[in-house]
Amino acid sequence: MGKSRFILPNAFTSMNFLLGVFAICWVTGAFSSFTTSDPIRTGAYFIILSVLLDKLDGFAARLVNASSEFGAQFDSLADLIAFGLAPAFTIFFAYKTLSPEWFQANGALLIVTFSIYVLCAAMRLAKYNACDSDTYHHHFSGLPSTFAGAINAILIVYLKANGLFENSESPMMFVPVLVMLVTGLLMVSPLFLPKLQPRRNQLFNIGQAILIVITYICGFLFISEKVPFILEYLLILCSSYLVIGFTVGLVQRKKIIENAEKNKIEERR
Repeated sequence: MGKSRFILPNAFTSMNFLLGVFAICWVTGAFSSFTTSDPIRTGAYFIILSVLLDKLDGFAARLVNASSEFGAQFDSLADLIAFGLAPAFTIFFAYKTLSPEWFQANGALLIVTFSIYVLCAAMRLAKYNACDSDTYHHHFSGLPSTFAGAINAILIVYLKANGLFENSESPMMFVPVLVMLVTGLLMVSPLFLPKLQPRRNQLFNIGQAILIVITYICGFLFISEKVPFILEYLLILCSSYLVIGFTVGLVQRKKIIENAEKNKIEERR
């Protein structure tokens, strides 16, 4: 196949990169002359679509034996755009366009949170490439940027649909800012989160596979806007995975670190 085998995985990465760019262009109004669609909702849809396509580049690379250093770096750049910058811009412009009074009063807080989130996403991706991409075989160290982007995109659409931005005096106005800050810090935290991957327990694997398929279906239904309660389901699912996953990571922290050290020793032999 030669170099042509690299086309497919890099095509998926290019799609993720462009979806992140389109999300930013939509929410900032750069494409306002070409469309009348809701910019915040559309931007969030692009982020979710990028989340759904995110694993395909790695899968395609392994399928055709086309893993490369270029692909890894390009994937991280695409992730930074799609799950770092795009969610931050979406939340920032949601406040600016939907609640200008709140934005005027709390703009400094929003800018600081925006900066922290984007920096944390960049540092997480740099750390992953430089240090621990293969250190922990069954766990993430910190919250994956893909997951952080998904949570913020789903949440902003849910809160917008439920009239959050119609009352600038409501304490709930701080929720998106708080979630963006927390997810940003979690990305660079030392907490462990179990990966969704095959385990020894076949029953667990079947349940996990079913859950992943359902989540993908709900993700596309979320974009199509055809089914009620999809937003609620996705938020509950994401929250449950975070709470349960990080709790398991805390309980098993010592064992996870010990296994990682054993793996390092074995790889050096």
